[in-house]
Amino acid sequence: MRRASVVFTLLLIVWVSLGHWLLPGPVERHFNRIASANVPSVSSQVANRELFIADLHADSLLWQRDLLVRSTTGHVDVPRLVTGGAGLQVFSIVTKVPRRVNIQRNNGDSDLITTLAILEAWPPDTWFSLRARAVYQARRLNEMAERSHGALTLIRTRLDLAKHLEARAAGSRQVAAILALEGAHALEGKLQNLDALFNAGVRMMAPTHFFDTDLAGSSSGLTQAGLTEKGREFIRRAEARHVLIDLAHASAATIREVTAMATRPVIVSHTGIKATCANSRNLSDDSVRAVAKTGGVIGIGFWGTAVCSNDARGIARAIRRAVEIAGVEHVSLGSDFDGGTTTPFDATGINLVSDALSKEGFREAEIQKIMGGNALRVLRETLPE
Repeated sequence: MRRASVVFTLLLIVWVSLGHWLLPGPVERHFNRIASANVPSVSSQVANRELFIADLHADSLLWQRDLLVRSTTGHVDVPRLVTGGAGLQVFSIVTKVPRRVNIQRNNGDSDLITTLAILEAWPPDTWFSLRARAVYQARRLNEMAERSHGALTLIRTRLDLAKHLEARAAGSRQVAAILALEGAHALEGKLQNLDALFNAGVRMMAPTHFFDTDLAGSSSGLTQAGLTEKGREFIRRAEARHVLIDLAHASAATIREVTAMATRPVIVSHTGIKATCANSRNLSDDSVRAVAKTGGVIGIGFWGTAVCSNDARGIARAIRRAVEIAGVEHVSLGSDFDGGTTTPFDATGINLVSDALSKEGFREAEIQKIMGGNALRVLRETLPE
């Protein structure tokens, strides 16, 4: 019996090792794609614009790539962000995704991330703990920032953000990173775990992802419910900690109830607008207005479900509609790069959106707000000192 156990353990080690070396690249290439091999080049006029570009959502930490190294896989790494002119990227921590995930109706009874964690040889504690997965991904980003020699800087406070902006103004091409948590199920039912994740560097949190939690209903969950009483306590604790609330994937009831009680701006980091792309994942006009009323922003996504398009012009049209609903001060970018998505370009092409906004009739000052200025305003208002 003992010999059989040893053999099984050795086979498991071999299987995990082979999976770690052979499978992650092909798996990610399957999930994270670019719509066309012929991505337009960014014109010199667009490239030379005085823009601070901020993107509110990328899931790059899911994939076992060194983000300091330029890759041909996925959408985001620091060299590609630099090429695209990005100044700030929000990196989301994903800890659980249901099998057969969809935008209509999911429960939390299954999980794809367990398989991914094993194949990518994450530490064994992450195979069984959502909180451990969150801490691990946060630690990876911290470690990459520490060995980047200043190319990547992790933003935890307003002072960190101010120093980053000063460096950029002086000509640095460093990229700022902010950690976000996609779905508070990673708290494992304990609100005190919010403090542990805050200490790990997380500065944005969403109460839900693809399924309902003990805090709130998801737009693709079973109930379409709003906040629970525990969820209300979560919002109060997050605001007290200066953690920005992200309502991406939240049900309409959750959005309505959170925005009614919020004392600080809230965001929807990555979404579309029902008026230009009608599906259950995207926001109604009422939800857009509710977020804007808090002083927050709507991050328009780059993938098909968000904008019903596979080019920058479609993204710009969705932004135009969001601006018509909420005002130009409340719209930003939320690519959902590396989120199992197909996008028109990777991070090198993000500036193509500013060109599309020009063609859509936006003025230069408006483009500056949408491409990053609005996101910076919200971060200045919500980050801890």
